[in-house]
Amino acid sequence: MAVKKVTIVEMGLRDGLQNEKVVLSTQARLEILQKLLDIGARRIEIGAFVSPQWVPQMAGSAEVTKAALELQKSKKIPKGTEFSVLVPNEKGMLMAIESGIKEVAIFAAASESFSKKNINCTIEESFERFKPVMALAKKHKIKVRGYLSTCFGCPFEGKVSEAKVIQLAKRLHQIGCYEISIGDTIGVADPMQVERIFKKLKKVVPVKKLAAHFHDTRGTALANILEAYQLGVRVFDASVGGLGGCPYAPGAAGNVSTEDVAYMFHGMGVKTGLDIEKMVAMNPWLTEKIQHTLPTKVGKVGFLKPLGKI
Repeated sequence: MAVKKVTIVEMGLRDGLQNEKVVLSTQARLEILQKLLDIGARRIEIGAFVSPQWVPQMAGSAEVTKAALELQKSKKIPKGTEFSVLVPNEKGMLMAIESGIKEVAIFAAASESFSKKNINCTIEESFERFKPVMALAKKHKIKVRGYLSTCFGCPFEGKVSEAKVIQLAKRLHQIGCYEISIGDTIGVADPMQVERIFKKLKKVVPVKKLAAHFHDTRGTALANILEAYQLGVRVFDASVGGLGGCPYAPGAAGNVSTEDVAYMFHGMGVKTGLDIEKMVAMNPWLTEKIQHTLPTKVGKVGFLKPLGKI
């Protein structure tokens, strides 16, 4: 019988930190990175090559990336650990190339209003920006992950066309994204909506190339993750402690907590490779760094018995 397992893409260092009021030093971010490696995280988005004027929390991403890649070269971390950075445009991509990283992420929105607020351009203009990024990625043999935000609802427009979500996800796949992360940026999705959208997505993008990115603003993230899992999705974005949110989505809570996702899958007999005990132990330390209580549930209360790596 095949071992049931999922991959958790750890978003705490980028999506998590970008909406926190506290701007952490490069050293503090590297300390978080080391703790994430210790808990078993093997796919980690470590920063973003964006203007610090717009996202000050991401200043110093070049230094974090350099240190992470040095760790990789030194073979002091497990083989197969993958780091990525977010790039908004060609300028960001050139910085990523200079850093030596081998995976980047691009992002589009399924809502025109959110696209304009988030990246200051229309959806069509965002795809124009992707052209030089994808060309450079091909030339330098860099993998590209695609994010599609506001797939289940927009903070400015409300309902988002499901047909548009499907069309844009297909387009990201066609331009060369090896994986497309379908995002509930403001945490409004419900399992029935998740079922409808992912069933349609699977018809235009292979399910092994789909990932799910749920925020827990209204407490439905785990239910939505379970629904996506039952539909064949095996890659999920999560943020340690439930850090962050989105600076351009009013009221959005953080990405679903990595601890909570790992705990649910453990109970189902699905392996994540993550050590929940270590994540729980990390919570007080991280809370002190961020200077406020984190929304994680498992991180606060722990569990009934030691779980170890799952």
